[in-house]
Amino acid sequence: MKPEIHPNYREVVFQDLSSDFAFLTRSTIKSDETIKWEDGNEYPLIKLEVTSKSHPFYTGKHKIMDTSGRVDKFRRRYGK
Repeated sequence: MKPEIHPNYREVVFQDLSSDFAFLTRSTIKSDETIKWEDGNEYPLIKLEVTSKSHPFYTGKHKIMDTSGRVDKFRRRYGK
């Protein structure tokens, strides 16, 4: 690999703001904030609005917003 052309790939903590969920992974994203992790080390912190812990599709709270009956019309036409 050529030196000094690749971004810094390091461990980063991603934190969900809507739930108290955080996970440690590796990324090239830059951040000015840091957080002390469970292992006692400090890592860059990236704050997220939505993760798998808060997204309605993954939590099972997904609702279909159907104001004009399109879903029912589709189900009558194509089966179930």
